[in-house]
Amino acid sequence: MKATIIGLGLIGGSFALSLKDKGFCDEVMGITRSERSAQKALERGLVDRIVTMDEALEKSDLIVLATPVDTIALMATKILNRIRPNQILMDMGSTKQELCETTMMHPNRGRLVATHPMWGTENSGPEAAVHNAFAGRTVVICERERSDKDAVEMVEKIYHALGMPIRYMSAEDQDMHCAYVSHISHITSFALALTVLEKEREEEHIFDLAGGGFESTVRLAKSLPQTWAPIFLENKYNVLDVLREHIHQLQILRRMLERDDREGLIEAMQRANKIRDILK
Repeated sequence: MKATIIGLGLIGGSFALSLKDKGFCDEVMGITRSERSAQKALERGLVDRIVTMDEALEKSDLIVLATPVDTIALMATKILNRIRPNQILMDMGSTKQELCETTMMHPNRGRLVATHPMWGTENSGPEAAVHNAFAGRTVVICERERSDKDAVEMVEKIYHALGMPIRYMSAEDQDMHCAYVSHISHITSFALALTVLEKEREEEHIFDLAGGGFESTVRLAKSLPQTWAPIFLENKYNVLDVLREHIHQLQILRRMLERDDREGLIEAMQRANKIRDILK
C-alpha cells in the first residue's frame, strides 16, 4: 500500500511513523506547504519523499488529511472530486461536524472515513512526531454508515494495528464530547497562563516558584495557536457551552472563598475528587 500524509506536524508525522513502524506501507509520501517542514520530515524519516497533490492522487491507495481543522472540509471536497473508487481518504481532525456536513451529499462520500485519534501533546511540527504515539489511545470514527465498507475496514485495520480502541459516534456527538473533555482543557490552560502572566509581572518568580501542579495545568498553553484557534472556532457553540459551566463553577468557588466557607469548599472538592474513579 502507498499512503500520502497531508500535513506533517505532530499528528500527521506521528501517524506516518506508525504506518512505517507497523509495515503497513511500501511507501509513505508527504505533502506540506513549508519547505522547512518538508526538509525536517525527510531528515527524520517521517516520509520517503515529498510529493505534489497530483502525484498523491495518482499513486496513493490511502490519503490522510492531518492539517488544521479549518482547512479539512475544503481539502476533502477537492480530493473527493478526483478520488478513484479504489482509493481511501481519511482525516484526523479534532472537529467533525463541518467536514461531515460539507461532504454529506458528495457522490464520492463513501471513500471518506472521518476519524479523530484522541492523542496529542503541546509540541508541534515534524520535530514533535514520535514513534508509538497512538498506542492505547481511543480513536473516534464518525458517521461510519456513510463510508464504504472496504474503506472503513481498512482504516479500522490500521487503527487496531496501532493498538487503538475504536469508538463510533455521530459528528455532532463527537464535537460535543470533545468540547467537554478536551477543548475546555486547552482553552482554560491558555486562560490560566494569561492570568499568571497578567498578575505576576516578574518572570523569575514564575520560573522559581512554579510547582508541578502549575506546570501540569498550564502545559497545554504551550500548544500552537494556529492549531487551536481554528478548533475553538469550528466547535464554537460547544466550547461556549462548556465555558459557561466552567465559569459558573469558578464563581461558586469564589463565593465560598469570600464567605470563608470551609465546609463548602471541602464538599465541592470532594465532588471533584470523583474524577479519580473515572480516570484511574
